Amino acid sequence: MTRAATDTIEIKTLTKRADFLAANSGLRNARAGFVLLTRPNDGKGIRYGITVTKKIGNAVVRNRMKRRFRELLRAALPTQGLADHDHVLIGRAGGVERDFHLMAEELAKSLARAAEGKSDPAYGRRPRRGNKGK
Repeated sequence: MTRAATDTIEIKTLTKRADFLAANSGLRNARAGFVLLTRPNDGKGIRYGITVTKKIGNAVVRNRMKRRFRELLRAALPTQGLADHDHVLIGRAGGVERDFHLMAEELAKSLARAAEGKSDPAYGRRPRRGNKGK
């Protein structure tokens, strides 16, 4: 996907909880510092969202991680983002200490895998609470 330097791509942020939940049913690519979720959004353009839970740390740590993710996405999505897809980054423990350039490379690899339609296998996921014994 090549774009001219004069083309400006509008990248929007996800604000509705329903969009975040819908992204969870798309492709999932996990790395050491984050999980990238991608899902088609029916022609709404390139959109992104960031989630960092309270398990990660206090508000200062979570906000630092969100700022780093925002900058990673601003740099990567115009050239490597999937057209008409939602991109959600979920923070993982240790992501705030990881080298920024390493995380940028990991994000590029995750976006490339998502563009190929590849996802991480489902066997690593924990079962949901209501599905015990099934």
